[in-house]
Amino acid sequence: MEIYKDLSNPASKEFKDLLNSQLSKSQIEEGKIIEGKINKITEKFVFLFVEGLKSEPVLDINELKNMGLEEKIKIGEKISVLLEKIEDKNGEVLVSASKAQKIKGWDRLVEAYEKNEPIMGKITSKCKGGCIVEHIDTGSLMFLPGSQISDKPLKDISHLMNEPQKFALIKLDKVRGNACVSRREIISNFKKEDKAKIVDKYKVGDIIKNAEVKGYSTFGCFFNVNDEIDVLVHLQEISYSRVNHPDEVFNIGEKHDLKVISVDKEKLQVGCSVKQLSPDPFEHIENYELNKVYKAKVMKIMDFGAFCELEPGLTTLLHSSELSWTKKNVSAKKMFNIGDEIDCIITEIDKEKRRVAISHRLTKENPFKTFENKYPLNTILDAEVVNKNEYSLFVKAKDIDIDAFLHCNDLTYFNNGEEELSKYKKGDVIKVKVLEIKITDQKIRVGLKQTQPDPFDWFKDKKINQTITVKIISTDNKGLIVRPEGCEMDFVIKKSQIAINSADARPSRFTGGEKIDCAIADLDFQKRKVSLSMKLLEEIEKKEALDKYGAEGSGKNLPFSSLSEDLKKKGEDKK
Repeated sequence: MEIYKDLSNPASKEFKDLLNSQLSKSQIEEGKIIEGKINKITEKFVFLFVEGLKSEPVLDINELKNMGLEEKIKIGEKISVLLEKIEDKNGEVLVSASKAQKIKGWDRLVEAYEKNEPIMGKITSKCKGGCIVEHIDTGSLMFLPGSQISDKPLKDISHLMNEPQKFALIKLDKVRGNACVSRREIISNFKKEDKAKIVDKYKVGDIIKNAEVKGYSTFGCFFNVNDEIDVLVHLQEISYSRVNHPDEVFNIGEKHDLKVISVDKEKLQVGCSVKQLSPDPFEHIENYELNKVYKAKVMKIMDFGAFCELEPGLTTLLHSSELSWTKKNVSAKKMFNIGDEIDCIITEIDKEKRRVAISHRLTKENPFKTFENKYPLNTILDAEVVNKNEYSLFVKAKDIDIDAFLHCNDLTYFNNGEEELSKYKKGDVIKVKVLEIKITDQKIRVGLKQTQPDPFDWFKDKKINQTITVKIISTDNKGLIVRPEGCEMDFVIKKSQIAINSADARPSRFTGGEKIDCAIADLDFQKRKVSLSMKLLEEIEKKEALDKYGAEGSGKNLPFSSLSEDLKKKGEDKK
């Protein structure tokens, strides 16, 4: 090695130049793509020779097969690899063929994106929001949004799967290494020249015959014309009447005549109108009168009613509430068909808002008015139970199709109303009395108990503080349940009203069946309320005894335990 110390020696200079030239050729650096020549193949691995490396890089054969490089697995073939590490912890060279391919592929994509050139790819699978596209040349994967698959909605894209086709690069994220492509842009550019020729055929004022309704949007309706171009009818150009959404007037697949009102050759758009094919009906809206019967044609049926046409261009809403007098939540679908001509009455005309309201039920006699004429208030009639809920019955007269309301409290004077309600079922015929008729509210109320004598009339000749005889029906901790003699109603004497002395105010003193006297403490005919009290009667009798027997000794023979003390107190007050 001594010879190399002397650099002035010709042999040393020659070795130095040879070494520098060899290192400059290799330029081995981590993170760069290098080429290696296959010099050995085993069952699982491929060994490469790379000039300048101290050992041979190794590749997995399966990696090369997955990349589609199976044909290159031959002695002497060159393969591009990414040099990840010149020497790992085991002292081996670490390379990757797939990463090298992706880097090369990304460079190709960047070049195509900058030059605005289409690339060849194939749709390999579906994913959330779109599809995955594989770049045919490099195998790089790109995202195809669902909105960019075609220029029209496609329910099935199976015919596009794994088929080589052109895509446009519309977005490239160099930091994240993501690419987004579009098939729609390729199709649109292809059709653009043809579409320009089609748009040139139309002029403002042209009439388009039998254009088909293709779709809706919040701002208008799209029509397909001869399967060559789609035109827009703006919301304001659909009808002279107010329209909130195109589906109020049109059905998908319908055909209508259109008038061309605008042609934009730059945007390749054609604007059309439906309403301009007929004169503005609001210019002669004065010809229509309120509360007069007209014929209207059913144009569109919705859940909330039907849209009808009084004349071409004059569309009006027939709301479901104006379909029938008697049927609630009635469906227009069950009453009419598209194209039917029906009678209607105009209920409102608003020229400023360009709105006309109509009613179908007003063309028929109001059954509530008919009911009032035939069955005025307090009329008793036979009615059939047609429906029932937890607190009422609905009944109907045989000759008028109207449901009348019968509350459970109007079933009986005696029992609990809800208990009485359980005795009735659909189909039962009962006698009822008309209690209330509200024509404007479409309500009729009837009662069953009002057809029978009112047991509360027993109290008509009675007054407060009057003594009556009652029979004890039963007792409980709260008091006594009693029934006045000759009356059919039961009442309660509260525990606190049994006696003056609390020791005697015990319901348990009575077993039931006894007859006792009590006084009427309260009587309200409007509220049908009566309060009975044994305590009040005792107080009344005590007062009468005090007024009649003023001497102290005389009170000792009366059957009142406290009378003697009361008389004594009264004598002291007189002194």
